[in-house]
Amino acid sequence: MQDFSVAVYRQLLDSLQQAGYRFQTFADFLQAPHEKSVVLRHDVDDRKLHSLEFARIQHEKGIVGTYFFRVVPESFDENVIREIHALGHEIGYHYEDMDFAHGDPDKAIQFFERHLDKLRRVAPVSTICMHGSPRSKYDNKAVWKKYNYRDYGIIGEPYFDLNFRKVFYLTDTGRRWDGHAVSVRDKVTDYFGLRFHSTPEIIQSIREGRFPDQAMFNFHPQRWTDNQLLWLTDKYRQKVKNTIKYWLIKWRNAPNPAEMPQQSLVNH
Repeated sequence: MQDFSVAVYRQLLDSLQQAGYRFQTFADFLQAPHEKSVVLRHDVDDRKLHSLEFARIQHEKGIVGTYFFRVVPESFDENVIREIHALGHEIGYHYEDMDFAHGDPDKAIQFFERHLDKLRRVAPVSTICMHGSPRSKYDNKAVWKKYNYRDYGIIGEPYFDLNFRKVFYLTDTGRRWDGHAVSVRDKVTDYFGLRFHSTPEIIQSIREGRFPDQAMFNFHPQRWTDNQLLWLTDKYRQKVKNTIKYWLIKWRNAPNPAEMPQQSLVNH
């Protein structure tokens, strides 16, 4: 079956249900995690109707998930947000305010307050998650070096509040499940030593009882479709993006010659 299709997504959910996993929102997991539990996280970066389709599928199966919305037009849609919330799912803020503020934390927190309020006028929000902003040099999480999101009634941010020694983290960043080399910021320390490239590999691991008891999946629903033309377009577009991100990461991690210690020259 074709990976990154809605059909294989349904298979993944079915395999988790059949294996006895319980589905929790991110907020619920933080407050009372089940021993065998999955958090379905969705970063609504683009094509918001794809996220709505995911939410409807989950609702059909009696499953809940968490949807983090940006405030840009590609993501923010009051009707979509309201319907997803009405289906029983959690709404969170996918913040990118350090990017908006060009790295100024004081301006960023003003953006954050305004954007959080905008989202809360549509649905309750108690969790947030940074947007990776791969083309930006600013890390959106850096605003919390100066400010505290708990002052705004926020109970959790995945990159700060999940114990990744216990919770296995999987993300489809790069349109693959092992895209660490092409992920600018959506990455965590791996304590499990498990690698999956495709969704069918994950499904097989679940069916064989090899999958961890607690996990967070991070989906970008804009990548998942049964429309063959859109699927092919996204596949080849992502290949180009992955190449660009790979070299961007290499460039950013390269040592700066101006900052390297100078070796003294000794004449013999």
